[in-house]
Amino acid sequence: MAWRSSGESNEALITNLARNGLIKTDRVKEAMLKVDRAHYAPSSAYKDCPQPIGHRATISAPHMHASACESLLEYLQPGSKVLDIGSGSGYLTAVLANLVGPSGSVIGIDHIQPLVDLANTNMAKSEQGRNMLESGQVKFVTGDGRKGWKEGAPYDAIHVGAAAAEHHQELTDQLKAPGRLFVPVEEDNRQHIYVLEKKEDGSVERKKLYGVQYVPLTDAPK
Repeated sequence: MAWRSSGESNEALITNLARNGLIKTDRVKEAMLKVDRAHYAPSSAYKDCPQPIGHRATISAPHMHASACESLLEYLQPGSKVLDIGSGSGYLTAVLANLVGPSGSVIGIDHIQPLVDLANTNMAKSEQGRNMLESGQVKFVTGDGRKGWKEGAPYDAIHVGAAAAEHHQELTDQLKAPGRLFVPVEEDNRQHIYVLEKKEDGSVERKKLYGVQYVPLTDAPK
């Protein structure tokens, strides 16, 4: 149903995603309504498809952002701490910040400095975004997302927006117990979304969800 969810405005896009069952909860719908995708996508902002943002990176399709939020929602509570790996243009980072509220925090990490700069610029386009940056509720950093961001750990939830070549133990280590990780992983030349649940006793349960096509989680381009 994703291809039928595009709209002429941000509100129409989100409404269609909810109508088609891709957004399942009011919390996710409200969080996405508060972030105008046109501030983060250079063209065709309200189409439900990925868009290039330069540097061989993309902003994922809105239905994938909705799926990530719904999958992590139990751990996106007021006051939660979140890491958004491969934050790109900053869109999902802003949505996640709405879900955890002013008492929570989200760190967006990308390995390409111009994209970190772009995310800061994009978020500053709205008053809400500027407030999030100024208060420290949202922070963008430059680094190798495959190693997470130890300075802010542990996290209630970690979202990975690029396909990992393996299950990176460092990311699991940076989760709270309990905590949850949403990550696309490449196996046998195919990519699938995995949700990793870290239990209170530290044990980990992996669930394989559905096939996807993401840009790879790699070194920064030379």
